[in-house]
Amino acid sequence: MNITEPMFLALTALVDEPRHGYGIVQEVDRLSDGRVQLKIGTLYGVLDRLSAAGLVVLDREEAQQGRLRRYYRLTDEGARALQEEATRMAANAGAANARLRARLAGGALAIKTIRGAGATAGGAA
Repeated sequence: MNITEPMFLALTALVDEPRHGYGIVQEVDRLSDGRVQLKIGTLYGVLDRLSAAGLVVLDREEAQQGRLRRYYRLTDEGARALQEEATRMAANAGAANARLRARLAGGALAIKTIRGAGATAGGAA
């Protein structure tokens, strides 16, 4: 399953406790420092996909002021998927940061050296 940023953040929001929809929206806002603001309609699409994949499940339903609140929780499979995605993202960020450091230190030649191409500044091997 391709985990999108809203999915990643929704899974992350559920790591510590079950949450209802608006609680997930608020936690995603906090986690992303306001950069990602999920609309309720988008959130429920995300939750449907995560639920179909077995990454989240309905924890409970509570009546609140005449409305039914559904609380979702992260499954063990969801925690594993989140860990795998976080590891993948960290590796990608590490590769990008290494290339940026190399660029700042010595330009394109340093990046080619990191790749192991062994090319010279003129591009010949």
